[in-house]
Amino acid sequence: MVPFSQIRQHVIKKLEKGLSSDLTYHSVQHTMDVLQQAESIALAEGIVDENELLLLRVSALYHDVGFIEIYGGHEEKSCEMALPELKEFGFTQDEIERIFGMIRATKVPQQPQNILEQIICDSDLDYLGRSDFFSIGEGLYKEFINQKIVTSYLDWNLLQIRFLERHHYFTKTSKDRRQKQKQLHLEEIRHRVAISA
Repeated sequence: MVPFSQIRQHVIKKLEKGLSSDLTYHSVQHTMDVLQQAESIALAEGIVDENELLLLRVSALYHDVGFIEIYGGHEEKSCEMALPELKEFGFTQDEIERIFGMIRATKVPQQPQNILEQIICDSDLDYLGRSDFFSIGEGLYKEFINQKIVTSYLDWNLLQIRFLERHHYFTKTSKDRRQKQKQLHLEEIRHRVAISA
């Protein structure tokens, strides 16, 4: 098995080289953030098995690799692009399937089937309940403008309201750490929309 540090270096290099500069949210920084949050949540959730942690870390690294080639449906593309590399790194078919399960679980609406899938889902949207929510959101707003997903700031805020209302964290750790702040962000955006109406 190839050491994790080597896998991380390989995937980060691939993302740096391949991701469009128009991806102002789904960037290398986002992938590194998801990796960091996944490690932190896993620790808090009592995941200590080295192999489980390795599969989670590798899933976090690969979860957005598909953005190099496509925007919509990138999760499936991420799995497709990861497959030959994961085999080369020495992962078994069973481990690869578990990694793919985690990558696919990040597709919105999220439907994780086990604790590792719950952790990666919560890591992917950790920022929703953090103090850097609005600054990170700016990057997503620009990306959505580029992708023609939204056409105005009002559009964007209405989309955020719908998203925040439907979203929920899965792990106890994320509920405890992020839920309260996420609710405050939702109220702030509702207020912004109300005063702009």
